[in-house]
Amino acid sequence: MVNIAVLVSGGGTNLQALIDSQPDFPEGKLALVLSSSSDAFALERARLAGIDACVLVPKSFDTRSAFTQAVLDELSRRDIGLVVLAGFMFILEGSFFEVYRNRVLNVHPALIPAFCGKGFYGLKVHRAVLDYGVKLTGATVHFVDEVCDGGPIVLQKAIDVLPGDTPESLQLRVMRECEHKLLPEAVSLFCQGLLRVSGRLVERLAKPGKT
Repeated sequence: MVNIAVLVSGGGTNLQALIDSQPDFPEGKLALVLSSSSDAFALERARLAGIDACVLVPKSFDTRSAFTQAVLDELSRRDIGLVVLAGFMFILEGSFFEVYRNRVLNVHPALIPAFCGKGFYGLKVHRAVLDYGVKLTGATVHFVDEVCDGGPIVLQKAIDVLPGDTPESLQLRVMRECEHKLLPEAVSLFCQGLLRVSGRLVERLAKPGKT
């Protein structure tokens, strides 16, 4: 059984997608929701689902290193085997990814390597997509390392950019049609042991007994 921690900062719609999809990954357990904000609605989602939750506010710590260590301590207490970043608006120190190398998943609201990296988050991503005039966008689930949005890609899904789309309408469709489907699938694959990382690439393995 893989104990899963979901790190959040806001509403937690991707957390809800994981809660709703929990039967699809019986090899994993949503063991902790850790929020960087005491006002995050994601905490209410955790409460309603009966998931243990805690709050660590970055401003309460003197350094980023101290905050990172506090997060690691909370994960260690619960024997967390997989960390999911679901709208977590704080960049952890590189030491975190040394401890959890190839065990941290993030969902990004664009088709990496496009519209990613420092400064590309939330509605800013979708504004950039529309400003650039591309015809396709989507979402990417990837392993997280020290490079912002630079870890090995696990899954991607694309949708059309429609005439008349706004950043808000595009954000909503990317969440509903891409993020909320990709993230539970990636978590399921991880919990089943069907992902293997080689360098910057992810290989999807077949289930035992299948070719």
